[in-house]
Amino acid sequence: AGIAAANGVRIQVAGIDVIRDESGGWRVLEDNVRVPSGVSYVLANRRALAQMVPEMFADMRVQSVVDYPNRLLGALRAAAPSGVDDPTVVVLTPGVFNSAYYEHTLLARLMGVELVEGRDLFCAGGRVWMHTTTGPRRVDVIYRRVDDEYLDPQQFRPDSMLGAAGVLNAARLGNVTVANAVGNGVADDKLVYTYVPDLIRYYLAEEPVLPNVDTWRLEEPGALEEVLDRLEQLVVKPVDGSGGKGLIMGPAASRAELDQARKTLAADPRGWIAQPVVQLSTIPTLIDGGFRPRHADLRPFAVNDGDGIWVLPGGLTRVALPEGQLVVNSSQGGGSKDTWVLEDPSTPRLSSTLRADRVAATAAAIPAPSPDPVVGPLPVPPLDDPQQQQQQQQQQQQQQEASC
Repeated sequence: AGIAAANGVRIQVAGIDVIRDESGGWRVLEDNVRVPSGVSYVLANRRALAQMVPEMFADMRVQSVVDYPNRLLGALRAAAPSGVDDPTVVVLTPGVFNSAYYEHTLLARLMGVELVEGRDLFCAGGRVWMHTTTGPRRVDVIYRRVDDEYLDPQQFRPDSMLGAAGVLNAARLGNVTVANAVGNGVADDKLVYTYVPDLIRYYLAEEPVLPNVDTWRLEEPGALEEVLDRLEQLVVKPVDGSGGKGLIMGPAASRAELDQARKTLAADPRGWIAQPVVQLSTIPTLIDGGFRPRHADLRPFAVNDGDGIWVLPGGLTRVALPEGQLVVNSSQGGGSKDTWVLEDPSTPRLSSTLRADRVAATAAAIPAPSPDPVVGPLPVPPLDDPQQQQQQQQQQQQQQEASC
């Protein structure tokens, strides 16, 4: 796209999905460096538990997760265009009909920045501006929760009602930073995922710390034939899919579904990968008044401000609620759990009073869930044309964030 990162960082925040397999080993399941989602559940889960069982947090010395918004804001401010000392940061949301809208409002509120939609922004003089009650205000950093194809109707989808025309030109001129960077979706591609271990070895001269899940590239000689022959034992995924959409779980598929899948794979082998069915580890989950084992994975979040990478001491543990289900995404009916990272036992222990105060501060620092944004720019009147309203709603719902 011809856009240079102001501080050399293209990925301000990443969410990497990891699993434990049948042998107890950790593996990387998926990379999410485009628009990773789900940290709002981390914060909301922690708030709920800190209020319900504060004594457990104090006794177990659980590390806090409340610093995430400050860390993210610091990374966004550090990515501001050259010469901007006090940048204006905004969170760009598709709108209220997007499934992650609660997260957008929560992060904007906790970072103390404006929550905007594309129609709140306009471009002039090679810069991005925001409508406010006191007149136009320059925007320096856009934390976008909008897919590339909807970001700028001049460059991508001309029918997009979610972005702002001219944003990419302003970014090329170095007058605004879009985070995460445009084009990061290449790294989310599930076929590119299979090459990441080799990329690590080539560029870093290191061995990957965690292995990937074994994967067939269907365009390689013999791979398609082997996968078609064993399809009922495997899971196949579209390389550009997210949120568990489009995958075919061989052991659970009907004969008709498998026959159709074979035709689809044979017609477009480059568009799919295949993997063995990994029996994810299970954790106790409250189901119908009793504890039952349910499959789970973990999405840690990492923030890069250009000076270092900070990993949230927690993460999103996603749980498949139906018995035997291996797809943990919330968009497919999954749930989530609070995830604890304990302090180093050698760290001096705080007094019981200070520990209780810190737990109370944790609960108070994260606001209760609310469907309505607390911050925002000058409200823009709703669209008058019913057809445009319907089109806008459909585009908001179609956004393919790295689904949690």
